[in-house]
Amino acid sequence: MLRLSFAFVVAGLLGGLPDSAVAEPLTVAAVPITEWKAVYGTVEARDRVPARARLGGTLVDLVVSEGDEVVAGQELARIVDDKLDFQLDALAAQRESLSARLANAETDLVRGEDLLKDGVTTAQRVDALRTEVDVLKGQIASLDAQADVIAQQAKEGTVLAPVAGRVLDVPVTKGAVLMPGEMIAVIGGGGTFLRIAVPERHAAALKAGDTIQISGAEGDREGTLARIYPLVEDGRVVADVEIEGLSDSFVGTRRLVRLPVAERDALLVPEASIVTRTGLDFVGIQTGESVALRSIVPGAKHLIDGVPMVEVISGLMAGDIVVPATEVGHE
Repeated sequence: MLRLSFAFVVAGLLGGLPDSAVAEPLTVAAVPITEWKAVYGTVEARDRVPARARLGGTLVDLVVSEGDEVVAGQELARIVDDKLDFQLDALAAQRESLSARLANAETDLVRGEDLLKDGVTTAQRVDALRTEVDVLKGQIASLDAQADVIAQQAKEGTVLAPVAGRVLDVPVTKGAVLMPGEMIAVIGGGGTFLRIAVPERHAAALKAGDTIQISGAEGDREGTLARIYPLVEDGRVVADVEIEGLSDSFVGTRRLVRLPVAERDALLVPEASIVTRTGLDFVGIQTGESVALRSIVPGAKHLIDGVPMVEVISGLMAGDIVVPATEVGHE
């Protein structure tokens, strides 16, 4: 396959010539160029983790909203179940009653041990008093354990951020009554990437590691095709594109993505060699000792080794010699 010689272009760049100048004539030849497929990609958060309620009750405090940035462990909301306070009060009353009975049982045990030393009572009676003291202590310990469980349940009313990131969604409002497991907020963390869906006819042309061109409000950028999913759904192949520094301000927004799907041969000339007159585009062609203008139909622009080139759809053929624009005469 014929190739395009860029010697004149390189010489022009090294010589510091302006864009309108070309150092030497160019022999036109077919050059392989990449065919790009334009699709839309969606900005996705790498980790989308829900913050859920661990306690059923009333949402009395909600301190975040959509778009807020949070750190792992930060308080997002607080849920209160009033029944837990009543249960703690009931356990506290039972403990107070058992404590009074324990104090009385311990007094009886001390008195019984003194009587046993004097031979007034029996050892069986003292053992019974000792057992009663142990039972009351066990009951009090059981109440304390139940109180700790209820206190821990009350603490679980505080909803914490599971990961660091940005709050994507808050589907509840302050004052809502929630059940355990309900979602309070969705946190997007771990960075962002682009997810694209490509028609399946282009699936064979996709390869992990390919360079992807992305257009957005911040300008044109490049990314890397990181993952291609094997499952085809609705005639489309899903793939992920990694882009350094992709903003997470608007997760779900779409970006125009251009994918390399094929190669074809084309005739290219330097953009600086094209002359426009009366609305038509011309290039100078070397014909023997003279230079003639030939009308062309320019196509897409390409950047080859840093030099702007223009595809010629018609008007030229391989082997034509294009001269610099400076050698084209003025009518």
